[in-house]
Amino acid sequence: MRRRGAGEPLTLSIRDFLAIWGVQRRYPAAVEEIRNDLDARGLVTVPPFTEGSINSQIAVLAGGAEPDEARTSAVTRLSGASSQSAAVQSAAQAASQLVEDPAAQTVAYRVSNLDSVNRMPECVRVGDSVKTAMTLMVLRGYSQLPVLDADGRLRGVVSWESIGRARMADPAAGLEAATVRAREADRSDDLLDWLGTIQQSGYVLVRDHEHKVCGLITGADLTAQFGTRVRPFILVEEIEQRLRRVVDRCIPLDRMRAAVPPRQASRVHSAANMSFGAYGHLLKVPENWDALGRGIDQEHFLAALEQCRNFRNDLMHFSPDPVTDDQLGPAQGLLDLLRSLDPGT
Repeated sequence: MRRRGAGEPLTLSIRDFLAIWGVQRRYPAAVEEIRNDLDARGLVTVPPFTEGSINSQIAVLAGGAEPDEARTSAVTRLSGASSQSAAVQSAAQAASQLVEDPAAQTVAYRVSNLDSVNRMPECVRVGDSVKTAMTLMVLRGYSQLPVLDADGRLRGVVSWESIGRARMADPAAGLEAATVRAREADRSDDLLDWLGTIQQSGYVLVRDHEHKVCGLITGADLTAQFGTRVRPFILVEEIEQRLRRVVDRCIPLDRMRAAVPPRQASRVHSAANMSFGAYGHLLKVPENWDALGRGIDQEHFLAALEQCRNFRNDLMHFSPDPVTDDQLGPAQGLLDLLRSLDPGT
């Protein structure tokens, strides 16, 4: 492993960077804490740690973004420093506008938040044969491939559809005839703006700050991404629904009202009127717990309920990062317990 030089920035993934603060997702409170800590130490990250997927690489620089006597910032100086690696220079160039213009830092779900945007897609080059393109698409299970020139610039895209159309007009059509204009998004674009295009075309290519292809988004990528993001909400919703049914079935209304602040008691007509946190107070009371009539350990159940409450609260705050299976595990375990208490569908 190569050792980092004294003047070389620390580079690491955003995931590992967040772990320094003991967090796994970039929700607002965590982002604010990290920014304050960086500011207090005169540090800045390039690209900003709030941009890109959680597996993206960032560099941590000393000196912040304050201009020097020549009115250039640490990021600008880094991007022009020949002593730095090409990767770090490129990252600094891409981030300089965002770092030096705080107003440009907006909250949005960016194209760059998808992992597939940070992987160079398989491609063919100008001068390759249609046979090469078809073989790669079959081997990789792709529906399209970008076509690049000798300098790595995008010339278009070839797909099963474009090949079919070209060969309907000329059975001997080559790659050039089958190459059509590509749909291109910038890494910093709002992903929501491209959903319609991806739905219609099946893909969009992604370019970096040098207008070179750096990734590809397909309908399958969106399905996987949004499926991952929706699953935690469905899981928490089922937990709440089953809790309500169990409480309504087993615990009288007057005891429910006793578990909430007095000023709220008159508004409780069923478990549906209770907050998630109120269930913990309700089930701490021995007679309420005994009313459930199940062989479940109260201490562990209440601990799992509190953990789920915190998890639920985190979900309510925007974060560009998906929830991992490890983070979902405790909530899934609580749901399994609740299904034993509430075996109905």
